[in-house]
Amino acid sequence: MMTEGNSGAVHNERERWSSSWAFYFATVGSAVGFGNIWRFPSLVYSYGGGAFFVPYVLSLVFIGLPILILEIALGQYYESGDVEVFGAIHHRLRGVGLSSIACGYMFVTYYSMLISWVVNSFFDTFGSNNIWNSGNVTATEASEYLLVSIIGMDTVGEDMKPTRLVGKNVGYSFLVWAVIYFCIAFGIKATGRLTYVTMGLPIIFLFILLGRTATLEGASDGISAYLSSDWSVLANDPDVWVKACAQIFYSLSICFGIMSAYASHCNRDEPVVRNSIIIVTANSLFSFISGFAVFSTLGYLAHIEDKEISELSLSSVGLVFGSYPVALSTLPGGIHWIRLFFAMLFLLGIDSAFSFLDAFLVCLNDSAFLEGVNPKKTAFVITIVAWLFSLLYATDAGLFFFDTIDYYINFVMLLVGAFHCFAAGWIYNLEEQVDNLGAPLVFSFMTTYGGSFLLACVIWFSAEDTTTGLWAGFVGLLLFFSIGMVYVSFLIKKGMNQGELWSWRSAFYDLMFRNMIDLRDDLSVVVGHIPLIWAVLIKFVIPPVLLVLFSLGCAAKTSTGETGTSLAQYLCLCLILLSAL
Repeated sequence: MMTEGNSGAVHNERERWSSSWAFYFATVGSAVGFGNIWRFPSLVYSYGGGAFFVPYVLSLVFIGLPILILEIALGQYYESGDVEVFGAIHHRLRGVGLSSIACGYMFVTYYSMLISWVVNSFFDTFGSNNIWNSGNVTATEASEYLLVSIIGMDTVGEDMKPTRLVGKNVGYSFLVWAVIYFCIAFGIKATGRLTYVTMGLPIIFLFILLGRTATLEGASDGISAYLSSDWSVLANDPDVWVKACAQIFYSLSICFGIMSAYASHCNRDEPVVRNSIIIVTANSLFSFISGFAVFSTLGYLAHIEDKEISELSLSSVGLVFGSYPVALSTLPGGIHWIRLFFAMLFLLGIDSAFSFLDAFLVCLNDSAFLEGVNPKKTAFVITIVAWLFSLLYATDAGLFFFDTIDYYINFVMLLVGAFHCFAAGWIYNLEEQVDNLGAPLVFSFMTTYGGSFLLACVIWFSAEDTTTGLWAGFVGLLLFFSIGMVYVSFLIKKGMNQGELWSWRSAFYDLMFRNMIDLRDDLSVVVGHIPLIWAVLIKFVIPPVLLVLFSLGCAAKTSTGETGTSLAQYLCLCLILLSAL
């Protein structure tokens, strides 16, 4: 059976979620993952404690939530994945959707290896020689055990070049990918029901862990460290803004094609704003509560080891494989608490992982090239290919590759987010806008607005003297924008003299607001009311902010070495080429 939506695109009748709750559990399950347990608490502690919530909340409200609304609304409206969605906005924008899918596919190849290390650690707790049975283990010893016995880094040299595949991790990786395949191969209804378990159980486990650890001696010290505020970090360490915004992208799973893919299986008239707020609230609450569970445990560990919390391992794998399990091992029945913790991590990771594959699978199933192909076969092929790619991280240098790719994927997503908002805010109904105003006027205004921020970023982040570069960047921005607007005004005046434009007011309204208002109105008819401020944020605020934050992330990493810079340039070039397809 075929249906034709408002977009004019013809789709096969889509499978729907079994209920709204299935959609909530799937989207929240995708959003809530390892980042909520290990990345968010460590970022809060590293970047000023409570002060970190300022850039976090601002990024959440003014960037994360509007983009989430955009993705879910477009997915519901066009009933398609990212590639078809942006292709429907303009036939030359399929690459924008493809860039998000490509980033998600690259992301899940290394994310799956993290799940594999969790599985390896879980089964290792049942061995007679595991470190948890040795008694009085320290966080440093546990982290060393992870590197040597779980990841297998004992054979890697100082140059961090891989020398072998770690057999156990190859096997556990295959097991993880087998689970991912069976989670996506049987349709969206089966996936939705599965997320009741993969998302529901971790919520229960989290409150069990929180209830147990919050009563431990020293827990209050950990919570105080978690919430203490150093406001100077907001001015003295600008990287905090990049980290906070990247965390929003990472945590909400936006700009990976997931939310539009999942939304495409909703009824078209589902209220988008309400659903987006529910997802954002659930994700942020999980992160915030996880911080209490983590830092109450760390406070307890610091107490029994007679250390400061700052002396413990608080970042990435050192937290989830070192400090946290060590603290749990000292409790009565500690080995069972550790197993519970690793089981929770596995469930948190697996529903995030299969959502990335689901986004890719939806786009492939929407493609005319695979019409009539059994989705199970498609899922099998993309799963096998992803598993083969993930073997890079099953080498003894896997953690090095993991850290490197993870950093760049997370801040390159800021560029992908800018692509998404530019496509929606500036390109939607572009041809009609050009017909009404003329190409020179439309593209002159587009160049004026975007070019001024691009010039400012080049000046800001290439100047050796920070103060001079800051002022020079603002001067360059204002000059470029002023000159551009003078030329835009000249073109409007010329059009009025020739009778092609009615008035200054109508010309500026059509130039600045008409396409974004049309987008909001067209979506609102189908997906429910969307406030006007959303359209303003999507067009005028989010793209330049993400461009500045992306440039800041590039500048912050450039000084660390040529390898990192080359990788960033390579990833960005690939994304730009994909978006230009």
